[in-house]
Amino acid sequence: RPPQEEEEEAAEVGWQEKLFSQFEVDLYRNESACQTPLDRQYHEEILKLEKAGGRKNYRIFTYTDHDRFTNLEEHYQKVTDSDHEVPSYLAERMANVRRRRQDRRPIEASSLKSKIITWEPTEEFIKNNHVINTPVQTMYIMGDLGPYGKLGHREYEHVLCTIKVDGNGVITVKPDFTGTKGAYRIELDGEKREVWKYTIENVSVQVQPEEEEREQCVFRDLYSRHKEYLSGLVGSEFEMTLPGTLRLFVNGEIVSAQGYEYDNLYVHFFLELPNQWSSPAFQQLSGVTQTCATKTVGWDNVAYFCYPFTLEMFFTQGDESEDNLPQWPVLYFEVLSLDFWQRYRVEGYGSLVLPASPGLHVLTIPTWRPVELGTVAELRRFFIGGSPELEDITYVRIPSTFKGKRLSRFGFRTETTGSVTFRLYCLQQSKAFLETSALRQRMQSVLDRLGGFSQQSSVYSVLEAFQRARRRMQEARESLPQDLISTSASTV
Repeated sequence: RPPQEEEEEAAEVGWQEKLFSQFEVDLYRNESACQTPLDRQYHEEILKLEKAGGRKNYRIFTYTDHDRFTNLEEHYQKVTDSDHEVPSYLAERMANVRRRRQDRRPIEASSLKSKIITWEPTEEFIKNNHVINTPVQTMYIMGDLGPYGKLGHREYEHVLCTIKVDGNGVITVKPDFTGTKGAYRIELDGEKREVWKYTIENVSVQVQPEEEEREQCVFRDLYSRHKEYLSGLVGSEFEMTLPGTLRLFVNGEIVSAQGYEYDNLYVHFFLELPNQWSSPAFQQLSGVTQTCATKTVGWDNVAYFCYPFTLEMFFTQGDESEDNLPQWPVLYFEVLSLDFWQRYRVEGYGSLVLPASPGLHVLTIPTWRPVELGTVAELRRFFIGGSPELEDITYVRIPSTFKGKRLSRFGFRTETTGSVTFRLYCLQQSKAFLETSALRQRMQSVLDRLGGFSQQSSVYSVLEAFQRARRRMQEARESLPQDLISTSASTV
């Protein structure tokens, strides 16, 4: 651009402040062109500006939320960059809906409470509620980038900044404030290929500390009222657990089984409840999945069960004892295969300790099966089905009937088979959680909250080693002469 044509303009714009362009000045100066009440209002404002000495802005102007440009700009926005775009139903509805602030009629809490969920929505209800109706106010800061001395042509108007404020108080500025990123560039089409640069800065006055504190008080009051409103909708009719009791819900899913020798697999599982655990009378603690054919995924044959099950248990805390640590429920399962003649084979055994922490847990458990040496056993397994089985499936871990001190599996031959994937959603309910949240203490597991225990095997081994060392120390102390004990005590 030649030096005489270089010009720079700066304008400070407030929210929904109207700055007229040259095109609007020329249009609204004539009263005959005014059709709507807004046009007549603009006509009066332009006349007042001319009497006061004219407007200060020339290149920079604005379109407020009530201008025609705002409606047309939102209506003709494209979703894609295709020239042959056909707008969808949702795009048409969103383009036609100007999300302005609507007068909401007060609704009583009782009638609103009954309409939280619409169980049988009609097709018209779905169409009307599929559109976002959060009220939004929009403002455009424009630039007239026409040739020098020729302002007021619509083809040279460009959007410099779009500001939106929704009903939730979220302010969206696009593009963002310039900051240290440098000026934005607009390159015009034409012979001269003019380049305009502009910056956007936030020049709002900082809030005083007194006003900010007053605003925070208003927000806290608003949030507390909203919390009371939500609690009034939800209600307080909840079944609470007794002190020292934990309720455990497990919404589980047997996702898949992979890596097994034969096809048409199914899983039989049951839950073992240790001491201090109980379950409701109606609760089923065992189940069998459907028979599922496998499909080849990579190098493995995978059977997708997606079999859901639900478990509910109660833990009642008893007296803490040195020799009796609390146990966590164990899920035992076995994988079997079924052939055309309804002969089954055991494919693997496994066990799963239910997670001690709430939330989602995806666990893949490897399995094994007992085997016999020799070819005859494998021929029998292949031709007539059947294979060595466990009489007690709890033998996978420590049998529930075992009361001794040492469990030996010497000479028991096994073979590693495939694995089973579980997806578990665990929920825990206890009054101890309320006490913990009140004290703002962070615990790692529910056993820590209930009595300072932990189910992790490493912690168990440390505790057992400590108990053994304590017993040995007590036995050694009892075997020492009393005069030696008293002498050493007095020396210390």
